[in-house]
Amino acid sequence: MKGLLIGCRIPRDYFISEGKGESDITVHAGSYHLALKAAGIEMCNIMTYSSIMPGIAREVERPESMTHGQVMETIMAVATAATGEVATAGIVFGWLYDRETQERFGGLVCEYNGNLTEEEARSQLGESLDELYENGFSERFEIRDAEYHMSSIIPKKKYGTALVSINFINYEVPVLE
Repeated sequence: MKGLLIGCRIPRDYFISEGKGESDITVHAGSYHLALKAAGIEMCNIMTYSSIMPGIAREVERPESMTHGQVMETIMAVATAATGEVATAGIVFGWLYDRETQERFGGLVCEYNGNLTEEEARSQLGESLDELYENGFSERFEIRDAEYHMSSIIPKKKYGTALVSINFINYEVPVLE
């Protein structure tokens, strides 16, 4: 009996979320969880990707409901800080277009996780995106439509977390045979 041969899943629909949280208890089950809650994805098991957007990816509204315990695959920036310090999380992504056909090929994403101000982090994100683009994509593609998403917090409690995420909700699966 021969089975169905399928290729790797390709993420398609996504929504963007941001959140902040603070706690006097801990980070993971405290400020991070509260940031996930503010972002609307606290009921999910989070998995993170590196920084590539498929050409088929399209932004959609956050689903009305999600199943408690579902896997949420994301490209995520997360920063944590102590009382009175700044935690900044940011994402920039831009789309690559073929110079000859003008078709969208895919996208590049950069994340920032640290203690810079949003303005400083945004500048660093732009430089990072330019570096990725110039080192492997600039000959064949143009990069366009850069989008920045930022979140920061200066916690009054012991721990604070800021996050920004691109959350994939479905996938195309190519059939190879």
